[in-house]
Amino acid sequence: MLTRLLREYLRPYRRQVALVVVLMAAQSAGSLYLPNLNADIINYGVVTGNLHYIITTGTLMLGITLGLGAVAVVAVYFASRTAMGAGADMRAAVFGQVQAFSSRDMDRFGTPSLITRNTNDVQQVQLFVQMALTLMVVAPIMSIGGIVLAVREGAALSPLLAVAVPIMGVFIGSVVATVVPQFRKMQVKIDRINQVLREQVTGVRVIRAFVRNESEEGRFAKANADLTATALRVNRVFALALPALMAILNLSSVAVLWFGGRLVSDANMPIGNLTAFLNYIAQILMAVMMAVMMAILAPRAAASAERIKSVLDAAPAVTSPEKARRPERLNGLVRFEDVSFGYPGSEQPVLQDVSFTLEPGRTSAIVGGTGSGKTTLLNLIPRFFDVTGGKVLVNGVDVRDQELEELWASMGLVAQTAFLFSGTVASNLRFGQPEASDAELWRALRVAQAQEFVAAMPGALDARIDQGGTNVSGGQRQRLSIARALVTKPKLYLFDDCFSALDAATDARLRAALKAETTDASVLIVSQRVSTVMHADQIIVLDDGRVAGIGAHRELVASCAPYREIVVSQLGEEAAA
Repeated sequence: MLTRLLREYLRPYRRQVALVVVLMAAQSAGSLYLPNLNADIINYGVVTGNLHYIITTGTLMLGITLGLGAVAVVAVYFASRTAMGAGADMRAAVFGQVQAFSSRDMDRFGTPSLITRNTNDVQQVQLFVQMALTLMVVAPIMSIGGIVLAVREGAALSPLLAVAVPIMGVFIGSVVATVVPQFRKMQVKIDRINQVLREQVTGVRVIRAFVRNESEEGRFAKANADLTATALRVNRVFALALPALMAILNLSSVAVLWFGGRLVSDANMPIGNLTAFLNYIAQILMAVMMAVMMAILAPRAAASAERIKSVLDAAPAVTSPEKARRPERLNGLVRFEDVSFGYPGSEQPVLQDVSFTLEPGRTSAIVGGTGSGKTTLLNLIPRFFDVTGGKVLVNGVDVRDQELEELWASMGLVAQTAFLFSGTVASNLRFGQPEASDAELWRALRVAQAQEFVAAMPGALDARIDQGGTNVSGGQRQRLSIARALVTKPKLYLFDDCFSALDAATDARLRAALKAETTDASVLIVSQRVSTVMHADQIIVLDDGRVAGIGAHRELVASCAPYREIVVSQLGEEAAA
């Protein structure tokens, strides 16, 4: 999976990759050549007392060393640019894929996991790319070249390499096989840490209200300890690996000096060759150390690549059709024709045989008990979910046959949970219409009954809004969200229980202003409050996922028992009568 991911995202950087490979190969070749020159200085300069040869060869070695330093700087620069660029492309791809996910896809992966995949997982792959472009190129050249040149310098000592190198290889293989499963577990446990922390930050008021601080601290401590224990198991393996490799190196060096010293004393090997052989042994070990570093990074990068790829390869449950149909007129007309909907794996559908029409210039409302399917029904119009039976037509065309972005652009949605983005009041209001003028923003604020409190804020339209709108009240968030939808001036408005935080007087003023503003648009209001919907032109009553009645308030009070029960429970028998 890691190879597939890198092949895809390193393709735009293949020239830089090729340059880095060439530079690192040149650096490795130069590094392998230096011990040979050092041996020549000893054999032909020091032993014979030839000072000119020592100076000439030493100058050459100095020049090669300076050149290798310059090559290394350039190689690391381009390797870093390549790794950062590939990481940025991966993050953009994951972000774009998540933007295309439906609500069902978001639930399948989970928000904490998606955040971890687009940050920590991408970072692991990015780090691996940077190290691979340097170490992975150098390690094989240094190890193979070191072995060949070591044999060339001292063939009689080559059996020592035949023992030491395989032992190192087996040891590294064992380390990798041990830590790969642990790294996979670590990424999952990072997800869990992210999830717990996100819940505690988001629900801090609830935690304090119910005095659950110690309980939540314990839950976080448990997740933290679980991650720590896994990380410690991995680090213990590497803590044993490095001393073991050093022991192999040192024993190899001792063996070389033992047997090589005898060969030198018997005049069967020049002293310079023995020195070069020792240098090559050290270079081989350095190559092995590089392999160990890659062994540390590769398993975690492989686990991260699997998680990234699972997001990128996930087919969104809701997609635009290949041949989209464009409505002839954007009039806001919506028709439900025998619509049914059920979640995957559910025992019974949430909605069954739902049929009604939303007409331009009229306000429709959906009411019903908790769990009756009101929000689910509304979410079928912008196609956040696909119906499992029947069809939903917007502007005369089935929503499944329309381009998603064009469908969304034709309507103004105010969600059940009012959410504002960090920025200013103006930037939030212009979210759907970036070119809107200040006059259009103030008009939308007047209709949404938000002009007064926005004008009182420091900076008015330029007043700061914190992430999620946490620096304004719940009612103010709802009114700003309604104003944001009004700025786009669509032909279809969908209000999902977004008047719940408003007092009765503000609610009444807002509905009156909204009716005057949307005379040529279709308006659908989902609410649990009868006072919010009783003046609607058409009220659709849902009961256990079915339409129990459609009509005006007075008609439904007289003819629809579920609606009458809601009216009585909220307004009393006198109001129902």
